[in-house]
Amino acid sequence: MKQELTISRTGWRWRMAAGALGVLSATGMYLWWVLLGPWGYVMPEGYEAPEGPCDQRVFVYGTLRNPLVRWLIVGRRISTAPAAVSGFDKQRLDIQPLPDGRVPGEVFSVAPKELARLDRYERLGVRYERVCLALDSGEPVWVYRRLPV
Repeated sequence: MKQELTISRTGWRWRMAAGALGVLSATGMYLWWVLLGPWGYVMPEGYEAPEGPCDQRVFVYGTLRNPLVRWLIVGRRISTAPAAVSGFDKQRLDIQPLPDGRVPGEVFSVAPKELARLDRYERLGVRYERVCLALDSGEPVWVYRRLPV
């Protein structure tokens, strides 16, 4: 009788491990689909590759400040520098104009293809727009701002 109990415990452990692996795999596939996959998002017209004084310098103030998130989205480690944008206030997932406001964040440079990956992550044209703003230093940068609901 004791031997049967040991076998069932071993089987239970394998089933639990297989279930956990299945959940992790499904979660990973979902995140890839939503964040990085080529399907599921089509950039709306009028949001082509950027031109202008901002080049590919990006100011971030939310989840993209996390190095792991940036690495998952862009595909490489990106060095950042502290920066701030004056005249705005951070409100949840957005920044809103406020004359005496100041939003701290980070700034970094990306290649055009990497900027396209950031656009996909932010759902450019669906959830966010990319606007050119000036940092406190005067440097022009791209900033993602939430579209009106």
